[in-house]
Amino acid sequence: MPYISNTDKERQKMLTDIGVESFEDLINNIPETFRLKSPLSLEKPYSEWEISKKISALANKNISTCNCSSFLGGGIYDHYVPAAVDHIIQRPEFHTAYTPYQAEVSQGTLQHIYEFQSLICMLTGKQIANASMYDGATAAAEAILMAVRKNKRKKVIISECINPLYLEVIRSFICGIGIEIVIAPQKNGKTDCDELSKLIDDNTCSILIQTPNFLGIIEDMFKIDQLTHGVKNTLLIAAVDPISLALLSAPSEYNADIVVGEAQALGNGQFYGGPLLGFFATDMKLARQMPGRISGATVDADGNRAYSLTLQPREQHIRREKATSNICSNQSLCALAATVYLCLMGRKGLEEAATQSLTKAHYLADKINNISGYELMFNDQFFKEFVIKTPVSPGIIIDKLLNSNILAGIDIEPFGYEKGLLIAVTEKKSKKCLDDFIRALKEVNNG
Repeated sequence: MPYISNTDKERQKMLTDIGVESFEDLINNIPETFRLKSPLSLEKPYSEWEISKKISALANKNISTCNCSSFLGGGIYDHYVPAAVDHIIQRPEFHTAYTPYQAEVSQGTLQHIYEFQSLICMLTGKQIANASMYDGATAAAEAILMAVRKNKRKKVIISECINPLYLEVIRSFICGIGIEIVIAPQKNGKTDCDELSKLIDDNTCSILIQTPNFLGIIEDMFKIDQLTHGVKNTLLIAAVDPISLALLSAPSEYNADIVVGEAQALGNGQFYGGPLLGFFATDMKLARQMPGRISGATVDADGNRAYSLTLQPREQHIRREKATSNICSNQSLCALAATVYLCLMGRKGLEEAATQSLTKAHYLADKINNISGYELMFNDQFFKEFVIKTPVSPGIIIDKLLNSNILAGIDIEPFGYEKGLLIAVTEKKSKKCLDDFIRALKEVNNG
């Protein structure tokens, strides 16, 4: 290969040292069917201008929320990102570092991580937060593992209403280590507390509840708190939408022991599904069991404020058997975007974004509920997402509305629910945008 500088003599020496005579000996276990028999059929080389034009043409085939109306949710949301967010995170000292493997070499990186942690603590009401997780799903999985380390129990109860993609990740994380997952059934769109109470026993390690849940419904976390902590040492894990915390009770108010969630909505775009940004918060008594890294504030030898990594609980930093996680880094750039966003918005701005999302979602839900053939699937409190029953398959509606430049929502039937369309509304949706959506749904009814 032209980009590898090894000579034939050097390659032969490596083969000899390995103990084989030729390169073919190295790959003799690979079936002939899968071996490349001829050079790859690549196009001719392009100039910079030509490749830029080609990439732009390919990118223009994508559907962007800049030129369509998106009602997609299910964990990733189309919230407004102030222009200052992108301007700041694209500064070279931030952007080129991205997710620094050794954050301790940069005081600036450590400071913005510290600020992110502080803001997450303010949102959740918890005492300590880490530098961020890869996404909300892995944060939930890590919370379960942390609870198991804490109380040595192996039974975990998870609400049926959790995001099904979270559940897939959790199953992957705990596969093969003897943790039992018990699913608490849902009733009318939220966790059935009566059934949950029957599942909890002295072997229960933790209970994981998402609120608002995958179906958009706000869970009765105060009742779930009583059920969970009625059994000694059982931990309550809450997976929350950070925007909702501007209006809903902080997890500390219903005594959640561990709080996790997806923070993409805080100043990060949808990015066609990633990268995302998980957050993880708890109380000081559980700090030593936390995954990931923590940036702390201190003073240097001259008495000036300084920052350092005060927790690095992975196998490269401490004895392997004491490691809490194998997460290597953190979503530093995405966490910086969230930090800038929260600082720009402030308490009032975040509350305004949450309030607009709430009121516009309820306006849309009421209007759709009055269209012939459409009906709200659940009559319970919701934040910015809701599910509607549709007169035809949700897939048909999604395809038809795409012709009107509307991303109508998510078909929840493939996730094991009855036929329904999950719709998310954010502060970006104007009344005209909502009314256009309503009009398009009526047109589907009219054939």
